[in-house]
Amino acid sequence: MKKRKLIIGSRGSELALWQADFVKKQLEKSDKNLEVEIKIIRTKGDKILNKSLSKIGDKGLFTKELENELFKGSIDIAVHSLKDLQTELPEGLILAAVTKRHPVEDVLIARKKKTTIDSLREGAVVATGSLRRKAQLLHLRPDIKIVDLRGNVPTRINKFLESDWDAIILARAGVERLNLKKYISSYISVDEILPAVGQGALGIEVKEDNYDAIEILESIHDFDTYVETAAERSLLKALEGGCQVPIGAYAKKESNGLYLDAVVASLDGTITFRKKARGSSANPEALGKTLAKDLLRAGARKILSDIKSNG
Repeated sequence: MKKRKLIIGSRGSELALWQADFVKKQLEKSDKNLEVEIKIIRTKGDKILNKSLSKIGDKGLFTKELENELFKGSIDIAVHSLKDLQTELPEGLILAAVTKRHPVEDVLIARKKKTTIDSLREGAVVATGSLRRKAQLLHLRPDIKIVDLRGNVPTRINKFLESDWDAIILARAGVERLNLKKYISSYISVDEILPAVGQGALGIEVKEDNYDAIEILESIHDFDTYVETAAERSLLKALEGGCQVPIGAYAKKESNGLYLDAVVASLDGTITFRKKARGSSANPEALGKTLAKDLLRAGARKILSDIKSNG
């Protein structure tokens, strides 16, 4: 029998290739008659490394070129870190599958093992490229000095090792997937810093009329992760947030419902609005919208409009 073929589009970073290869192996394991190929595509976010993500301000920073290849038909599926995938997809494309989530926490990489946010010295210098991390970190430790950090995971760790910074913050998922766990000093609880929307999950985008690919992807779609991230993405969409806005969110599906915890913070961390809500797993989008409205009513609307008007 002739093998079916599927082409994955992926960014070229080590982490992106790990993700694409993970999806490839999972798909080939579930269908022995399937041959999967990976095609590397460079995105705008990979090319511009001298500016912070918030200053580039492009919604499709890590996705647009992959989406163009989907439309052209040169790839069948695009594998993204779900946190990079915009909440509003171009017409004709759908989020066909979400993989089982890796633990969502951020991690602190410091000079000594067991260093925590609390135990960093007074006036410590911490590097991060994320406004979400910066705002929440400054809320916990206003004395800390933040420097900007871009690049893929190994590059960021190497920059830290060659610097005089006290620490950097990265996503646990990326560090552990690349077998760089030895550098982790401590795990940052979601009670301290909420993750990015969709953190730890992979999102797989396809053309809505590519029925073969959609059917093939059913084998790696994780329903619980989909429900959790759908609530988070709905909240982000309702808040009209992106890289330029410090928003964190984490949803967890439990036996008695779906729980969503979210924060909107000012850039300097002095003002934060954090709220939780419980809803139904049957309608995660409604939970996201409800919590977004609660945050806006509480005062997040002013933070968001101030950031946008100063951007």
